[in-house]
Amino acid sequence: MNLKKGLVGMLAATALFAAGCGSRTGAGGNAANEDEEVTLGTIFATTGSVSAYGTPQENAIKMAIDEINEDGGVLDGKEIELVNYDYTSEDTEAAQLATRLATQDNVDAILGADTSGSSKTALQSSSKHEVPTLSPSASADNYTVASDDTVEEWGWRVAFPDSYQGGALARFAEKDLGAQKVAILMDNSSDYSIGLVDFFEETFSGEVVVKENFTAGQTDFNATLTSLNERDFDVLLVTGYYEEGGPIVRQAREIGLDQPILAPDGFGNQALIDLAGPENLNDVYYTTQFTVLNENSLVNQFVENYTERFGSEPDMFAAMAYDAAYVMRDAIERAGSENRQEINEALAETENFEGVTGTFSYDDMHNPSKSVTILELQNGEAVNTYIVDPDDL
Repeated sequence: MNLKKGLVGMLAATALFAAGCGSRTGAGGNAANEDEEVTLGTIFATTGSVSAYGTPQENAIKMAIDEINEDGGVLDGKEIELVNYDYTSEDTEAAQLATRLATQDNVDAILGADTSGSSKTALQSSSKHEVPTLSPSASADNYTVASDDTVEEWGWRVAFPDSYQGGALARFAEKDLGAQKVAILMDNSSDYSIGLVDFFEETFSGEVVVKENFTAGQTDFNATLTSLNERDFDVLLVTGYYEEGGPIVRQAREIGLDQPILAPDGFGNQALIDLAGPENLNDVYYTTQFTVLNENSLVNQFVENYTERFGSEPDMFAAMAYDAAYVMRDAIERAGSENRQEINEALAETENFEGVTGTFSYDDMHNPSKSVTILELQNGEAVNTYIVDPDDL
């Protein structure tokens, strides 16, 4: 979720103008920021290399805002108007569009961006103009951390931070799997992996028997796995993404390493099944921000509505964005105002918000304190879910 690139000078300004043309309208097709409307800006990649993240998020937000407006809007009948921009998968474009939304479109708050890199650059721009900015999916630990290590005053998110998953996996290993000894195989080239392992070790009360490393792009893990298979442990924690995770699982099972394998949400991709082989994906557990298996009336209705409107089931990016729209609606209503400062203060007071990704409140670092869902795979299929409550972390 961290991709970066840049544009400068007049070329950047030209690109910014082009990106904005034709997209500065809301759900009803009206000009943005009319007096009778509350105006929200969105910044998502709907074209380019990370559009698979941005497109479902923009779709879900549009659906949520349509629902809110059909239900009477906010602040005693005001409709919410959306100003939508595509940052074309260029992080510096996200920053420029955040400035445009804050100064030219004069939005009341911003939803976006999608990747951690684009969200951080957008937040740095919007913060200069004191605009509440809620990223559905930025998960990098430092997203809500300012350069002086204090909280980013105007930055919020729906996704739990990367390292938070490490604590959830530790509690799951102890409580649900009864693990007392853990082996760790970590991507030592990734801040994502390192942060996860640090939080896991802080939380896990048992023994970490051994830690081994791999690097992104590696394909042969047999030597390391053979060495691990000679050790005595209850579960194997693998911190990384599906590109390496798939081969690790396949090669581990092929040499007879049959302990449960734990992993973060980087495993959450169909390609994991292709790389590992479904016959090897047994007793594999990984965290996720959302799953359709977590059935309740709110999730069921969201899945049904999204599927009917867009022709496919929502993924976790759509779910986080849907919650972001409703979190912002809730804050505006409680603020009783379109004033940016008052909306920001209301976001800080968000408590027990019930969304499709879980129920959460915001902590002092503007991170959601929420439950973590862990998916169980058997024969390559998700067959069960486990919930780790924030009180356990």
